[in-house]
Amino acid sequence: MQYPFDGNEPILDESAFVADLTYLVGDVAIGPRASIWPFVCLRGDRGAVTVGADTNVQEFTMLHGATIGDGVSIGHGAVVDYATVEDNALIGIGSCVLGGATVESNSIVAAHAVVTHDQTVPEGHLAYGVPAKTRPLTDDQLTKIAETRDHYVELGREFLGHNLDDEA
Repeated sequence: MQYPFDGNEPILDESAFVADLTYLVGDVAIGPRASIWPFVCLRGDRGAVTVGADTNVQEFTMLHGATIGDGVSIGHGAVVDYATVEDNALIGIGSCVLGGATVESNSIVAAHAVVTHDQTVPEGHLAYGVPAKTRPLTDDQLTKIAETRDHYVELGREFLGHNLDDEA
């Protein structure tokens, strides 16, 4: 469902997949080849929500006043509230990224971690625990970011009835 709010309406790129049973309100912009899965809430009522190209937002996630870069994977049930997630990051299942926080590019927030207000997860780091601590990522973890992103780009295209090979 898409709802205008305070003069703003959600804007979706035509190549994005947005599942039924999503809630998009107000100042929301969804980029090319992004995928928004069922039961996601993107709430742009008091701050814009932007979702970059090739980004996936999985079931039961809530984004409120959030800026999400390109190539990001946001796992099931995550919350990003007035925070920034830069390009090619992975936000784990059930994690929270709170107001003013920044997850820099090529980083992972582990499942159920809490990135606290105004905390920065440095580029190439894993944030884990409550409150989150950080350590450098391994090469395998960096590879997982790209694999997850690519899987969801392809899955979103399949749901739109496209084959990635036909578009190349």
